[in-house]
Amino acid sequence: MPDTPLPAVGAAAHALQAGEAVILPNPSPLTYVVTATTPRAVNAAKGRPTDQEVALWVHEDTTWSGLAPHLDLEPAALRTAFTLLREELVTLLVPVRADAPLPSWTAPALRDGHLLLFGAHWQPLSPLLTRFPRLYVSSANRTGQPPAATAARAAEMFGPGVTVVDADALRRPDAAHAATTMLRIGPAGDLAHVRHGAQDLAHGPDPQVYLAHLQTSLE
Repeated sequence: MPDTPLPAVGAAAHALQAGEAVILPNPSPLTYVVTATTPRAVNAAKGRPTDQEVALWVHEDTTWSGLAPHLDLEPAALRTAFTLLREELVTLLVPVRADAPLPSWTAPALRDGHLLLFGAHWQPLSPLLTRFPRLYVSSANRTGQPPAATAARAAEMFGPGVTVVDADALRRPDAAHAATTMLRIGPAGDLAHVRHGAQDLAHGPDPQVYLAHLQTSLE
């Protein structure tokens, strides 16, 4: 891992501070993501309705601890959810409590009584992410196109007006990249598969194989 900052991190910080969307990398085999301090900026960059739901990026422990009292999860399930977000890097639908009103900043990530959460905190991005503890995030694609697996593809798709942080040198160009798997967790910790992605596809076409793998690894 390099000791020098990733290219364009300074420009990305400036853009985020200005309320603009930026493109950031994930570790392989995940694709790049588009993120901003407002959901409107994320959606505008993707070319879709600005009020469409987006994931809340729970990359800071303080954000997670602020959310935890509002989540309808038993203690063991709460620990499972954090592991899935931070270690498995999935996108997770988490049920919310009816008796604990949510902070207003969670509203753009609310879907049918669940919060849409993403929790990766890739170390090369840490200097940038720690400056912006509250971000909204979605896969780095314009509507109708597959998510960008490389910085060059992201730049081509989003154009010169959107800053791209290039971390391809830290990624595996030969990997079969895909957006994140989406799971839903129940109050007792039961898991359901919602959307195919890099994590479950690595275990074959049947998502139940991935869920069985998770059950074993989380025990």
